[in-house]
This record gives sequence, C-alpha cells and structure tokens, in this order.
Amino acid sequence: MLNEDDPVVFWRKEGESQRRIVDWLKGRSQVEMKGASVDIRLSVKERAFIPCDGQLNFPDGEIFTGPVEDSVNGWVRFRYPAIEHGQEVTDIQLWFEKGKVVRETATKNQEFLTAQLNTDAGARYLGEFGIGTNYGITRFTKNMLFDEKMGGTIHLAAGAGLPETGSKNESGIHWDMLCDMSDAEIHMDGGLFYKDGKPVI
Repeated sequence: MLNEDDPVVFWRKEGESQRRIVDWLKGRSQVEMKGASVDIRLSVKERAFIPCDGQLNFPDGEIFTGPVEDSVNGWVRFRYPAIEHGQEVTDIQLWFEKGKVVRETATKNQEFLTAQLNTDAGARYLGEFGIGTNYGITRFTKNMLFDEKMGGTIHLAAGAGLPETGSKNESGIHWDMLCDMSDAEIHMDGGLFYKDGKPVI
C-alpha cells in the first residue's frame, strides 16, 4: 500500500479494522462457507484468529486461524493455481470428511498433488483457514505471499498448523491454496459474517 498518501496511517486503520473483526470472531465456533467454489463446514471452537496488519510482514493483510483438526466436512475448488516446489497444480478440488481430504482432483499435476497430500499423517488435514483483507492486491501474481492477502479470497493450507492459533496439526508441509469468495458467504454460528468478498459485520 505504498501508493497510499500515508501508508502508516493506512496500516494503522487496517489494524483497527482487523482487531474489530477478530474481537467479533472471539468465542465463535461453527463456520459455514457456501458459494460457487466452496461448500464447507468446520469448527474454530477455542481457536484464536490472528490479525496481520504490517507489524511482522509485508506484503500483509489477512486474518487466520487453525480449524479444529477433525471438524472439516465438504468440498472446495481452488480456481487459482496452487504452486509448491516450483510445480503448478491447476483447478484443485478437495473433498473432506471428518477433517481429512478423502478425495482430490486437479486438471494439471494431480499426481504431484496426491504425493504432497500423502507426505505424512497430517498432510491431509487443514492447518490454516485464512481470510485475505488487502483490497490493494487486485490480481493473482503466482506469489503466495501476495496472493493469500488478496481481498475477496480465502486460503486453506493443507498440513502444519500455526501453534499461536491453537492448531495441533503437525506435518512436513504447509501448502496454501487460494479460493475466490466474490460470490460466496461465510456464516459464523448461523449469523452472516462475510458476503461477496467482504466482511459485513
């Protein structure tokens, strides 16, 4: 956000906005995401949402947590390519049952996708659920440090969780995959939290 008249002021305001959202999310439990590319239910009970507003990292602009390991059920399609170890995997679809990826498909490099998910016992479980909040990032760059922050997207990471969220998932991989939420909704404990790419609380 160096294009802003005063980037410092921008990030201070972004921090206030993120803390307001994190405070609202505190104590919530059940997450339901539904849209053209996602139909997932998961739990964040007793998990912490972490704001990212330029204190430790740039580019920045996300809120993330670690889902309860055995709680994820449903389906998601990642229309953006997922890149790992220089390999590009396109049009990934994952199906979850009791937290675990039980089926995976891709239109390119599916064998690599399956191999990564078979890395170890934790690789087929989610270690992260993140919400991009940086609306200054307007296009996919194939650089996940930027792309996972893009406003109007969520990212789900297969593999290792981040202990500060309360995640207990352990794995040798942490692979972020990006989902477009421009036509989707997120409900928290039955109440609308996010619609068409933005929080509505």
